[in-house]
Amino acid sequence: MTRIAIYAGSFDPITRGHEDLMLRSLGFVDRLVVAVTTNLAKQPLFSVDERAALIRAAVGNEARIEVRAFSGLLVDFAREAGATMIIRGLRAVSDFEYEYQMALMNRHLSPSLETIFMVPSLDTTYISSSLVREIARFGGDVSGLVHPAVVEALRGKYPRA
Repeated sequence: MTRIAIYAGSFDPITRGHEDLMLRSLGFVDRLVVAVTTNLAKQPLFSVDERAALIRAAVGNEARIEVRAFSGLLVDFAREAGATMIIRGLRAVSDFEYEYQMALMNRHLSPSLETIFMVPSLDTTYISSSLVREIARFGGDVSGLVHPAVVEALRGKYPRA
């Protein structure tokens, strides 16, 4: 049986921390579906299509990673993709309360769908998409925080980046 997991997020933009979790999750899943969505509470910098293209650039030729856009309930998307696991990253204790509540609701909606919490590697713990956008907006160097394709895309949005 193929073990399929979903790693969902807005990825606006994808960071080295996201990449780290994606690649490390391949140690215990056969296939990872990266589900790109729009957070309705945020105004995205990149379109869903742009974010999906940046993710594909960042993960390169890794055939076990599929990138797809989605909207609606994650449990419905997971069922459609044949996934049995949801991967979620926890950078700090402050992330846990929200993620725990979501995991319980997803279990309520789909009891057979497991949520796996992963912590980032030490060198990516401090990276977030919002910090990357803020640094790029003011012309700071984000090259160590994101893939080179993302650096170029940020320069297209923020000429000072």
